[in-house]
Amino acid sequence: MDPVDWDLARRVAVRFSGQEPLAESYLADSLRTDFAEFTPVAERLVGQETGLVSRLGPARARVISREEWIAANIASFQRLLRPLMDKLAEKLGSGAMAGVTRRFAALELGAVLGWMSRRVLGQYDLLVIEEESPLEQDLVYFVGPNVLAVEKRFAFPPREFRLWLALHELTHRAQFTGVPWLRPYFLDQIETLIADVEPDSQRLIDGLRRLRSARRDGSPQEGGMAVLLSSPEQQETLSRLTGLMSLLEGHGDVTMSRAGAGLVPSAGRFGRVLQARRRQQTGLNRIVQRLLGLEAKLAQYEQGERFIEVVEAERGRNGIDPVWVSAENLPTMPEIKEPELWLQRVAPVAA
Repeated sequence: MDPVDWDLARRVAVRFSGQEPLAESYLADSLRTDFAEFTPVAERLVGQETGLVSRLGPARARVISREEWIAANIASFQRLLRPLMDKLAEKLGSGAMAGVTRRFAALELGAVLGWMSRRVLGQYDLLVIEEESPLEQDLVYFVGPNVLAVEKRFAFPPREFRLWLALHELTHRAQFTGVPWLRPYFLDQIETLIADVEPDSQRLIDGLRRLRSARRDGSPQEGGMAVLLSSPEQQETLSRLTGLMSLLEGHGDVTMSRAGAGLVPSAGRFGRVLQARRRQQTGLNRIVQRLLGLEAKLAQYEQGERFIEVVEAERGRNGIDPVWVSAENLPTMPEIKEPELWLQRVAPVAA
């Protein structure tokens, strides 16, 4: 028996996702038209700015609902977490408590996905599953109801904002499909992390103590709930992953600004407003952010931008190019925080 009732998780997430009235308005059709237009434009601009060109052909955008976003992410979880699910299923068995546990896990996962589905604007689906239809893979998603809600709330010029979003997500696609080794490396780190998880009560207690200590200190806990069952070795993997994601998000933000220069006059305002919106979460939203490690995530993205700024100040606009050469050149999290360490360790790419 699978330790998570995935169908229940989906139903709970949809319940928590809520309804956006604008999703049923005439504006929804304009989203599909605009993202179809802006996706190839953004892909070309990102390629010109970064030199990264996808090996998978032209990008494809899909405007989806919150419910569709939930379904896509549950499918991704089922693929990525299969080794862990098999391990947990063996440990839990098939007794009455196993049924209670799988329902509880579904309720928890569903609540988190429902909360996130109201906030995600775009996402690149980087998984490639050989046995599935190519038409359902390598997609850039835009969550239509959320895009419309943000545009209305902050009076964003729609076409500018949509091009701006496309630039960010197409940068991520260029990173993962334009650097041959990056996608396999990223997925290998995830799979290593998951495969080595051993449900252990003492490890859980130690993780809770770390979270409690971070809360007392007022510092965000990197990894959120992921630290609860992680061993010291797994924490090293988490550190590599957070370093990588900090780099990619920082690079995404820098590229988005540069590639859209002159085409998105409101880009500065978009960034300031959305950053303030994320930081002004209160109550339950703030609790969820802390549990998921999203507070740390926001800090890491800012550190990623600063890392690039320092490297470019020292070596010029192509200063970070060595990171695309091999995994050995990726910055660790300590190097993200102190770019000088990376500059000392990694030589520039020969001209």
